[in-house]
Amino acid sequence: MDWAGVPSLQALRAFESAVRHGSLSAAARELNVTHPAIAQHVRKLESHFRCPLLLRDGQSMRPTPEGRSLAAALTDGFSTIAAAARDLEDRDAARPLRLSLTPSFAANWLMPRIGDFWARHPGIELELVPSPEMVDLRVQNFDLAVRYGRGPWSGVHSERLMAAGHAVVASPALVPGPVASLAELAHLEWFTEANNTEDLLWAEQCGLPVATVRLRSMPTITMVLEIIRTGHGVGILPRVIAEADIARGGLHVVLEEGRTALAYHLVTRQDRLSPDLRTLTRWLRRQAE
Repeated sequence: MDWAGVPSLQALRAFESAVRHGSLSAAARELNVTHPAIAQHVRKLESHFRCPLLLRDGQSMRPTPEGRSLAAALTDGFSTIAAAARDLEDRDAARPLRLSLTPSFAANWLMPRIGDFWARHPGIELELVPSPEMVDLRVQNFDLAVRYGRGPWSGVHSERLMAAGHAVVASPALVPGPVASLAELAHLEWFTEANNTEDLLWAEQCGLPVATVRLRSMPTITMVLEIIRTGHGVGILPRVIAEADIARGGLHVVLEEGRTALAYHLVTRQDRLSPDLRTLTRWLRRQAE
């Protein structure tokens, strides 16, 4: 389509509104601009088309024949655009909420609780996408991501959901109780998530001789959790990931990081916060209390 001969859409919207309301002031209120701004748009259109489009008729405005023809076409066109926009919004509202989650958070924290959400909100469908990758919410069309780290992240709104500092977790049969220093456990086999250097830095600060202990790196935190459940060794991971096992008594925390900036965060797009998404984030906050 060649737009070279088409005036600005702002001017066309102002004119259509003025004709529909029969008033420049009413058009200004509808479009949240000033009365002079509407009048200037109309003058620009009249200059562009080289003919009068609106005439004053007492306290109101009436279109000329040329203006009436233009306004009718604009009303039809803008109505079509508005209908298409509403259709897309309705389709978006009907689709499931898309959530990006780390696999460990999804498997060990969310899934044991998700039945409560389904029971309370049966009309809200969720599409859960576990992935260790940091997604682009806008490009990949996600409504929400649960991210682990210190935050915040640029271009999105992030809200701290719950602390997730480092913890050393083991079977009570392997390590009977808490320890004051990780040096006491240097003889055991250790498991941590691959490429998570913060785990080892913290452990070293707590007395673990990282350079000499038997240390295995697992591809995921979930695998770390699985191996320490067997009592084969000691794991470093966020306490919340092992919370269910701790509550059942299968694992316990032998040393835990105190105050920390590490946390799970709710990350949302600033331009997308639907009623369903608000419901979900409120539920997540309550679960994290």
